[in-house]
Amino acid sequence: MNFRNYDFLHLKFSEGTNILYGDNAQGKTNVLEAIYLSATTKSHKGSKDKDIVNFHAEEAHIRTYLEKEGIEYKVDMHLRKNKSKGIAVDGQKLKKAADLLGLLNVVFFSPEDLGIIKNGPAERRRFVDMELCQLDNFYLYNLNHYNKIVNQRNKLLKDMYFNPQLKDTLNIWDSQLVSFGSKIIERRRIFIEQLNEIIYEIHKKLSGGKEELVIKYEPDVEIEAFENTMKAGQEKDIRLKQTCAGPHRDDFSFMVGDIDIRKFGSQGQQRTAALSLKLSEIELVKKITKDTPVLLLDDVLSELDSSRQQFLLNTIGDIQTIITCTGLDEFVNNRFEIDKVFRVVEGAIENADE
Repeated sequence: MNFRNYDFLHLKFSEGTNILYGDNAQGKTNVLEAIYLSATTKSHKGSKDKDIVNFHAEEAHIRTYLEKEGIEYKVDMHLRKNKSKGIAVDGQKLKKAADLLGLLNVVFFSPEDLGIIKNGPAERRRFVDMELCQLDNFYLYNLNHYNKIVNQRNKLLKDMYFNPQLKDTLNIWDSQLVSFGSKIIERRRIFIEQLNEIIYEIHKKLSGGKEELVIKYEPDVEIEAFENTMKAGQEKDIRLKQTCAGPHRDDFSFMVGDIDIRKFGSQGQQRTAALSLKLSEIELVKKITKDTPVLLLDDVLSELDSSRQQFLLNTIGDIQTIITCTGLDEFVNNRFEIDKVFRVVEGAIENADE
C-alpha cells in the first residue's frame, strides 16, 4: 500500500514461474523491489525509505506471506518518510531489522548486474556484501560497525584540520577498525572459496567447455599487516582527510587462465562470467541455508543472446521465479513453461491467465 506507484496491490504468485509483463516505466520492477525489501530490509537500488513511499503519502506498508519448511509466516514492513522502518513477523515486532534476514532468501538479477565484472570495485564489493549479509548475521553486524567506524574516523580526520589535538584519539578508532575489518576480510575469503567451488562447473558449461573461471579475492590489506598499515598510513590519511586502507577498498578479480577479464575480457566473456556469478549465487544459497531462494529476474532476458537465455531458463526450472519483461516472445520462442502471467499497466496489475 502506497509503495512507489502503487496505491494498493494484492498479488498471489505461483510456486513456479511468474511473468510480469508490460511497457517500461509501468511499475514492474517496483514489485520485485517490494519482495527484495521483505527479504533483506533494503532496496536493491539502495533507495532510502522516504524515496520508496508514494509521493502523496507519508508511509507505506508491505505485507508478505511465505511458506518455509511447511510453516507459514507473515512479514509486515512499515516504511515511513521521516522515521526508521518497522518490521514484524507474525505480529511480533522485531527489535533489529537484521533479525529478519534468512527468513526469505532471494537472488536479484538485473541488467546492471551484467556489468559487475567490467565496472568498478565498489559494485563487486556490493555484490559480495549483499549476499553475505543475507547468509550471515555476524557478517552484517561486523560490516555495519566497520562502515560506521570508517565514517566516524573520516569525520575525525576532517575535524583534525581545525583541532590537531584530536590526533590522540586516532589510535582508538584504528584498533576498532582493525578488529571489525579483520573479521570482514576473513569471511570474504571463505565466501570466495565457497563460490569458486560452484562457479567453476557452471561457467565451464555456460562457455561450452571453452573457459575455466576462477575468482580471486584481492584484499586491500592482509589481516597480519592491518595494524601496522594503519599506523604507517596515519599521516597520509590526515593529509587526505580519509581512511586510505581497509576492506572498504577490496576488489575481486575474475581470471580465465592468465587473463583478468575485468580488464582484458570481451563483453561476451564479461557477461557470461556475470551470469555464472548469479547462477552460482543461487546454488550457494541452497548449499549454505538448505533452502531454495526466490529468483527475481528484472528484464534480464532481453539483454542475453538466445544460448545464454536458454541456459538460464533451463537452470531455474525448480526455483520459484518472478520475471519482468516487456513482452512474452522470449518465452514462447523458447517453449518455456510459465505458471502465471500478470499484465502491468500504469500501477495496475491484472492476472492475464484469468
